[in-house]
Amino acid sequence: MSDWQKSNWRNKPRVQMPDYTDAAALQKVEAQLSKYPPLVFAGEARRLKEHLGAAGRGEAFLLQGGDCAESFDQFSADAIRDTFKVMLQMALVLTYAAKVPVVKVGRMAGQFAKPRSAPTETVNGVELPSYRGDIINELAFTSEARIPDPKKMLQAYTQASATLNLLRAFSTGGYADLNQVHAWTLGFTETEKAEAYREMANRITDALDFMKAAGVTADIAHTLESVDFYTSHEGLLLEYEEALTRNDSTSGKWLAGSGHMIWIGDRTRQPDGAHVEFCRGVLNPIGLKCGPTTTAEDLKVLMSKLNPENEEGRLTLIARFGAGKAGDHLPRLIKAVKEEGAKVTWVCDPMHGNTIKSATGYKTRPFEQVLGEVRDFFGVHKAEGTVPGGVHFEMTGQDVTECTGGVHAVTEEDLSARYHTACDPRLNASQSLELAFLVAEEITKQRNTSAARAAG
Repeated sequence: MSDWQKSNWRNKPRVQMPDYTDAAALQKVEAQLSKYPPLVFAGEARRLKEHLGAAGRGEAFLLQGGDCAESFDQFSADAIRDTFKVMLQMALVLTYAAKVPVVKVGRMAGQFAKPRSAPTETVNGVELPSYRGDIINELAFTSEARIPDPKKMLQAYTQASATLNLLRAFSTGGYADLNQVHAWTLGFTETEKAEAYREMANRITDALDFMKAAGVTADIAHTLESVDFYTSHEGLLLEYEEALTRNDSTSGKWLAGSGHMIWIGDRTRQPDGAHVEFCRGVLNPIGLKCGPTTTAEDLKVLMSKLNPENEEGRLTLIARFGAGKAGDHLPRLIKAVKEEGAKVTWVCDPMHGNTIKSATGYKTRPFEQVLGEVRDFFGVHKAEGTVPGGVHFEMTGQDVTECTGGVHAVTEEDLSARYHTACDPRLNASQSLELAFLVAEEITKQRNTSAARAAG
């Protein structure tokens, strides 16, 4: 893309980004970051693009999940391990149901910035700038804490680097052993209220037992003990993204070195805006959030800008409408994709359209509404004859009480017990795994329908 430079976004309208008051301090941080090693490498991003292309064809399935917004204060090896662990459990269940590889992508090692619905917030008559994530300012409601500080980008880089180091160790060091992962899953299904999921868990046990009895070779055993695990985040803070963008010597293209996959949010997808301009020029797989206000014409323009060569796996469309609303919006977007002959991977984000304020004052997401949007998503794709390529959840491996419902029936009164998120409510470990079993049921139905069609 000869007309693109990594700083071109600076000439475009920018939204949802901070105005730094100390230009010299910002330039110093950007210069420092530009000398640091990239967090990911071009070969990894290209491999993820291939996997996402397979998901778009129905030959793989994307599981994308992790924190709403990563926190500096809550950063710990245990938290990373717990989220990685539950994603492995979810992937095992989904792999068994889909009978295809599950592509595992964490909202991790870079998910530090958050768009906000308003530039300011008011508490007890005091108005201050909104909290925009730890990479920009602080959650504490004081005028000093809410001033954007460019040095926070350096702390975000350090934390992202440490997170990636640990994820790579977990992925290849035996922690991801398939038999061990399934043992964790069995622990969940032994709970009294998880009886509905026991049958599938038992079938997975039988499959693993058969493999052992058939004599698994050492090479295959190694394969079962390691996984590919990728990272992703919303590419919101473009000063950070540009500073970590590197030229790939193999292809001559530009790599966003901050994460394997970056996405454009529903609030920053203006076709002539800064975020689209930046993302169109990097070789990474790009996600695009599609909400109720996404028009068919906007989508066509965005697909043309973000994937001009119509490459498989390049563009993932992440649908987020709200329970009961997918049928109102998704068909027209699918029609636009079909009209353009565009190669995309369709993914369901059932979190962002289902946030409500509870009677106790906490933001929450009812489990049944989250599940309802997943079912709507699969139903629309079944009707349209298109491929539901994956799911995208805000979740954690910790035992938080932020979303209501699930087998342990978190109530609105329970929310205050362990409400730890710095931004939006996340599914806890139990709710995440339960959702994986329920998504697995939808995948099985879809697969059976496809098989019936193929049989005539």
